[in-house]
Amino acid sequence: MRRTMLKPLFHTVLITSTLVGLLGASSLAHGQEPSPGFVPGKERPDTEPPAVKWQDGWLVPYEETIPGTDITFKMVPVPAGSFTLGSPATEDGRDETEGPACEVEVAPFWMGACEVTWAEYKSFMRMLELFAAMESAGVRLVTEENQVDAVTAPSALYDPTTTYINGEEPQQPAVTMTQYAARQYTQWLSGLTGRFYRLPAEAEWEYACRAGTDTPFSCPAEELADYAWFSENADDTTHLVGQKKPNAWGLYDMHGNASEWVIDELGEDGYAAIAAKPAPVAVADAIRWPTEVESRVIRGGAYYDEAAQCRAAARRGSEDEAWKDVDPNLPKSPFWYTEEPALGIGMRLVRPVSTPADVDARRRWWQADNPDIEFDVDDRVSQGRGSRGLVDPALPKEAAELGLTE
Repeated sequence: MRRTMLKPLFHTVLITSTLVGLLGASSLAHGQEPSPGFVPGKERPDTEPPAVKWQDGWLVPYEETIPGTDITFKMVPVPAGSFTLGSPATEDGRDETEGPACEVEVAPFWMGACEVTWAEYKSFMRMLELFAAMESAGVRLVTEENQVDAVTAPSALYDPTTTYINGEEPQQPAVTMTQYAARQYTQWLSGLTGRFYRLPAEAEWEYACRAGTDTPFSCPAEELADYAWFSENADDTTHLVGQKKPNAWGLYDMHGNASEWVIDELGEDGYAAIAAKPAPVAVADAIRWPTEVESRVIRGGAYYDEAAQCRAAARRGSEDEAWKDVDPNLPKSPFWYTEEPALGIGMRLVRPVSTPADVDARRRWWQADNPDIEFDVDDRVSQGRGSRGLVDPALPKEAAELGLTE
């Protein structure tokens, strides 16, 4: 058996943690989520941020530990409601893709209190070595039959000094990953925890960012520096997450620091297709699922952006080829960007209250949606510069038992 030396990742997994993961995996097939994050009963739990009423109980903030590690992140509840997606025509900084404004109805969900950090994302990056080691050991083999459910680990960085030019502190936001890599991260995390994590829909992101407000920012414009890292105060770099004030729903850095991936595609006609539907439009019907490699939506603005680009309604479209200009690989990496705009692009997690019962509906949030992306990923894996693995709550324990971790 091949023994691969990896950085310490998987430690002893408590039986209770494994059971929670398995319960979560079971719940995925039935459209309901167990704890953590839900407290039954009529009496509102005393939490910060506040608990959100749902069915016969309450959605509450919770802390998730990435199985096999001591790395944690916090999820907070976002209440149900409706809001106006997009900005008014009179808003300073508005462009044509931010309208026409339309009413969207949002179901409750949990959202990451902070952007995904390097501590969290590097746990995923280590899967490149672990998946390869498991393949060499002849266990958890990915086949043509099960490949549809395999997770692809991002390839090793070509030039880490570029990716980490603004630092790689554990609590800095992870940046420069493509939307595909971000989606694979959510699939990996879902497999490990047994809970359905994904990127936000664009309407969910803006609704959560606004936190009940209808102004350009979720705070008074003159107080933006108290809530956001942007061009005026960021010193041209990302900062540790959660250092500024949160919005009213307990979400940090929704404006500035790192821009964040959402699932949608950016169209030249803005929200015209949504506005043409009877209002209010459900989030699922407001999503513009991507078909092209480029022009996937990024929200929130980054440390290098002016205030106008950090507004709740502000949008930016990805430019994959331009953002990989100095990447010498052919095909260019489907996992990483190399150019300056992407140095401020990261991600934030969402966990819906109700998980899609249909497996294809879940996969749609995680997997490649364009044949060019699929080709580039397959090419990387076939050349040994990428690896795939099957992920479930038992993975950390099995890896340790096989001696594939230190």
